Amino acid sequence: MTGKTGDNDGIPAAESPGFDGKAFVRGLSTAPGVYRMFSADGGVLYVGKAGALKKRVASYFSNAPKAPRTLAMLSQVAAMEVTVTRTEAEALLLENQLIKSLKPRYNVLLRDDKSYPYVLLTQEPWPRIAVHRGPRNVPGRYFGPYTSVVAVRETLNMMQKLFKLRTCEDSVFRNRSRPCLQHQIGRCTAPCVGLVSARDYAESVRRASLFLDGRSDDLTRELGEAMEAASGRLDFEEAARLRDLVAGIRTLQARQYVDGDAAELDVLACAMQGTQACVLLLSFRDGRNLGTRSFFPKTNGSGDPAEVLAAFVSQYYAEQVPPREIVLDREIEDAELLQDAFSAAAGRKVVLKTSVRGERARYLDLARRNAELALGTELGSQATQLARMESLRELLGLEESPQRIECFDISHTMGEATVASCVVFDPQGAVRGQYRRYNISGIEPGDDYAAMHQALERRFKRAVAEEGVLPDVLLIDGGAGQVAQARGVLADLGIEGVLLVGVAKGPERRAGHEALLLPDGRELRPGPDSPGLQLIQQVRDEAHRFAITGHRGRRQKARTSSRLEDIPGIGPRRRASLLKHFGGLAGLKAAGEEEIAQVDGVNAALAARIYATLHGLQAPVAGGQDEHKA
Repeated sequence: MTGKTGDNDGIPAAESPGFDGKAFVRGLSTAPGVYRMFSADGGVLYVGKAGALKKRVASYFSNAPKAPRTLAMLSQVAAMEVTVTRTEAEALLLENQLIKSLKPRYNVLLRDDKSYPYVLLTQEPWPRIAVHRGPRNVPGRYFGPYTSVVAVRETLNMMQKLFKLRTCEDSVFRNRSRPCLQHQIGRCTAPCVGLVSARDYAESVRRASLFLDGRSDDLTRELGEAMEAASGRLDFEEAARLRDLVAGIRTLQARQYVDGDAAELDVLACAMQGTQACVLLLSFRDGRNLGTRSFFPKTNGSGDPAEVLAAFVSQYYAEQVPPREIVLDREIEDAELLQDAFSAAAGRKVVLKTSVRGERARYLDLARRNAELALGTELGSQATQLARMESLRELLGLEESPQRIECFDISHTMGEATVASCVVFDPQGAVRGQYRRYNISGIEPGDDYAAMHQALERRFKRAVAEEGVLPDVLLIDGGAGQVAQARGVLADLGIEGVLLVGVAKGPERRAGHEALLLPDGRELRPGPDSPGLQLIQQVRDEAHRFAITGHRGRRQKARTSSRLEDIPGIGPRRRASLLKHFGGLAGLKAAGEEEIAQVDGVNAALAARIYATLHGLQAPVAGGQDEHKA
């Protein structure tokens, strides 16, 4: 049930800033729920939860003393809206969802532009284990999240040593004709060529899942029983293998172990300077230290570390599965409510602690010190970034420091797999969540001007159509020709107010001696000591790195995808038979039509098409019985 001041379509009506809060409170119930405050232009100022809506909202409009930040917020309230929920736990979940989607001006907001790394165990006949980042759209089980990719890779390295599961991509797995190096060094059982039975491989997958679930004690107990059974039937080779597996697991358990049972906990500490905050997360799973991760929430004026930490805990664990134990460096509001909500969501008891002893106290002290260090480093880098931004303003003759800088770069290898990159910077630095890559097609290979034109046109056409955000400064990595392409795109689309700057390489491509090409024809050479040029170099280098990474990925994909997949009449079975018969694509390419036709399931017509495709000849028109893909 929702109650609000406003019109009937769900958007609060714009009222005068003199919102009558006391009159609004009289119509509220004492049920739990979520309230939202809106400004006169309809923008969301604040989202909050309440165990009793009437009591909580009334506190804002009482005569009790309030913090300056709260008074500033209330002076802008023009309308309010409430949503009643069945329980306070439901209100907590709804509050987190609304904060994430609405990004209110006065809420503490968790900002993290990096996707969390996971260990992925795929769901297929021969599952593979891999590092995964990004959307979880690959079927399988995801274990994590981990605090860093380094921690994931360490875990993956352990899994290969212990359980010998495959890590190769499916395209490689399907086309192997002999074991790879991973098998030769004892890190894979080579299911690709049938050196392990489906039953034994499935058992390894099950044991790996137990280990990743943090059930190492159960796993070692099970393996111990299996070892005794193998000894009892005089299968000493199997018993020795299981003994080594148990020893390996116990060695891992002994490393970086937390006192007590195999610990599953997060340690959180918050450091603040003014309204700048850092929350440091130290994670343990199955007793192993997975490392630390620093977060820098947007406080929106809050100077209270307890409020910042409470907002972080609420928002972070709304997205991530909470561990059994969360240790905090200070008391937070609604700790019991959060504890109950996390327990219900996880299906097991989750405990929030602030008073700890022994090793946990030492880890909490470590988290505090690292949070302060990370915040100091961040503030230092922010101060440097702001100084560079101010220098850039003076260098380019702008009235105000730019709030958004975009830079475009092109990458290809002799015209192959051309990729354009767009990176975004604001006064705080890189905004990686808004980076974009453009796969370029339909141009002459190596035509950088056409590639730049296509990328810019795609970027700004969409901005015009959707009334999207535009940069204050647009950097183009290139000389006058590239700048002319950008100028033409902006002019054709009627875009104004964007300062276009070309970044041309200096003599002998020396860093710090770049020339800046301005729209009025001027050429600036500020020199390597200019903080403004250093910022431009940073942005340009990031665009170059992002373009190179995308180009290499696209080129590698083209290299590793078999050209056989494009031939009509070649399905998975025939492709595997051909590659196995000739020992790979190179052997197949070296074969003649008659040799190819000797492969089971390949007739003369299909052999002719395969030969023609692999040698760049005009392939015969497909027809006949081999049209059916096998």
